Amino acid sequence: MDLNTMTDDELIAMAQNGDAAALEAILTRYKPLVHKKSQPYYLAGGDDDDIVQEGLIGLYKAVMDFDKSRFPLFHVFAGVCVERRIISAVKKASRQKHNPLNSYVSLSDGDIDGKYGNSLDTILNGGEELDPEHIFIEQEKLSGIETIIAETLSPFEREVLMLHINGVSYKETAQRLGRDAKAVDNAIQRIKKKLSELV
Repeated sequence: MDLNTMTDDELIAMAQNGDAAALEAILTRYKPLVHKKSQPYYLAGGDDDDIVQEGLIGLYKAVMDFDKSRFPLFHVFAGVCVERRIISAVKKASRQKHNPLNSYVSLSDGDIDGKYGNSLDTILNGGEELDPEHIFIEQEKLSGIETIIAETLSPFEREVLMLHINGVSYKETAQRLGRDAKAVDNAIQRIKKKLSELV
């Protein structure tokens, strides 16, 4: 039996029944997703491998907890689980270090001290529901929010936001836009504040 040709659903069912080879196959298949999701984050007191490790734990939990009857799209479910696990690790490390200057929080995460209100993820998704109807409704909301973003953010802030959403790091964003990392960080904080005030 060639595990590489099996569907996600088949591998997940086998993994949930204790098949270690199937588990390894599905984890390997989704490792690139973990690396992509981990790129925008910085873990205070850790390194890139620590962030990836947290993402892999999130991926493992996604495999073990996945229920096709509740949510048929594993790749979306896995992405949510991986990102939430990484965000949780970033928050925890940041609280322990008490060092906001050394913290990196994605737009999909709330501000550590709550200074800027709800996170963009919370605003757009309104919670943890993962059913297709909820996703469709939120996509409709998103189209309206895109217009608001275009009218509210400065051209520089829009560029920073687009790069950030696509997983580009602060450092690389600064290089691409010819600005320093602090200017990018300040832009992200302004974006969070503006968007949270609009909703």
